[in-house]
Formats: sequence, structure tokens, C-alpha cells
Amino acid sequence: MIKQEVLGRIKPGAEVKVFEIVKDKDRERSSMFRGRVLARKHGNETGATFTVRATVAGVGVEKVYPIHSPLISKVEVLSAPKKIHRSKLYYLRTLSAKKAKRKFDAISS
Repeated sequence: MIKQEVLGRIKPGAEVKVFEIVKDKDRERSSMFRGRVLARKHGNETGATFTVRATVAGVGVEKVYPIHSPLISKVEVLSAPKKIHRSKLYYLRTLSAKKAKRKFDAISS
């Protein structure tokens, strides 16, 4: 379960590390996914989610995490933007990593 103070900082544009519990056959391990939050949907209700996007080995990877999932052990917010004027940052999907970083740095300051 994610703590309430961390939930308040998970906003579009924030860079996060999500630690999730992965079950392999007979054992459990922790896996980390680091990326930028593209969207947060449905507030704090039961079906609320947030979407995280990262580039892994040159390929864009997106994961959608339910905020009430017991498989999420911890979420660290590395950087949270001061002001973002959009609630969904889906346009970052079409930009290269370099252009997305440059554009995001320009809008978040």
C-alpha cells in the first residue's frame, strides 16, 4: 500500500521509482521500475491508477499501476514538477528521449 503523503506527490511529470513484488514459481522478489508519470486516473477511489513510462534498451515501456495494489511495496518520488499545465502527458510518447527531456525541463521550471 502506498502512503498518503507519497500519493499526493504522484502527479503527471513526476519522476518515480516503483518497487513491485514479482512472484517467480516458488519465490518472491522485488523489482524496480523507474520512469516518468504520464497520467493519474480516478483520484483515490478503488480503481485508481497511474501510468509510468521509461525507455528500456532503446524501447519505450509503459506500466499502469493500481494505487491500491498489494503488490506495490514502495514508491519513491525522485522529482516532482512545480507546475504542469496538462493532466495527461501522452504527447511524450511521440518524442525522442532527448526531445522529451528538453521539453519537459522547459515546461516544469
